[in-house]
Amino acid sequence: MTEDLEDGVDTGADAERRPWTIGPAQHGLRLDRALGELVPEFSRSYLQQLIEAGMVTQGATVLRKPAHKVRAGETGYIELRPTPQSQAFVPETMVLDIVHLDEHLLVLNKPAGLVVHPAPGNWRGTLLNGLLAHDAKASQLPRAGIVHRLDKDTSGLMVVARTRAAMDALVRMIAAREVSRQYQALAHRPWIGPSPREVQGAIGRDPRNRLRMAVVDLSHQAGKPAHTTFDLLQSTAQGCWLRCTLHTGRTHQIRVHAASIGHPLLADTLYGGTPAAGLVRQALHAWRLAFVHPVSGQALVFQAPPPADFVQALQSWGVGYNDPQAVL
Repeated sequence: MTEDLEDGVDTGADAERRPWTIGPAQHGLRLDRALGELVPEFSRSYLQQLIEAGMVTQGATVLRKPAHKVRAGETGYIELRPTPQSQAFVPETMVLDIVHLDEHLLVLNKPAGLVVHPAPGNWRGTLLNGLLAHDAKASQLPRAGIVHRLDKDTSGLMVVARTRAAMDALVRMIAAREVSRQYQALAHRPWIGPSPREVQGAIGRDPRNRLRMAVVDLSHQAGKPAHTTFDLLQSTAQGCWLRCTLHTGRTHQIRVHAASIGHPLLADTLYGGTPAAGLVRQALHAWRLAFVHPVSGQALVFQAPPPADFVQALQSWGVGYNDPQAVL
């Protein structure tokens, strides 16, 4: 996501000259990354443009290199102009289905159709806006404490930090694969092959369609290793009900891996699915979330049954959601 200095900025508006101070947490970081933490309402790519345009100073020195390393205690100014992104970071009251709340974090059940973070085409009405309205402390955290995302049309559980300590710890835990994330999905076609099935295929940008991701050959294309476990819950003549466990967290990972083994998700038109069983959004729900609390050390496990459209799709296949296999 980038904002062009000509097209993305209100050049008619007065610039804000904002002071910055490098704290211990930013010591040794690149200038663009440090400013990204200190001025979180602007994207890092946009801050890079400001730096290169000479709008960041330290005393009488203009800092023009985003890779410049900063040191604790350094101070300066950055000249800011409003962008659609910065103006999107405003509180908007919305109903949040919160399943856990404590001093350091919250866990919520996101409905399908809710965008997580402001982006072109969705600058308002996002989960981030709702978090800013729900918790005054959220404005002090990068991305209002959001440490991972769900696609707009994917429903289910997300963890959000409420303190900087919790946010830093959760980011490390997710990177170290210490947060267990399981999904339920409905896919086209009766199940093929064994269960469970391990899918390990690197994921990168689809060279034929830049809006899609794809399983790629890392010897020829850029991408990152990805691993998903698919467990069959039930197979019917119309399709299959799957439990999906993420071992990595790549963009559209479950959707790409499911399509790669011949089982695109219902209504996932980007990856070969079609609307079916009454579903018009991809049939994917983040069902289970488990991790150790980053501050208290308590083991936490959360489960959220799929929403009504998912359950109704199962019923149209003659499957009841209370099937014992669903909670294994």
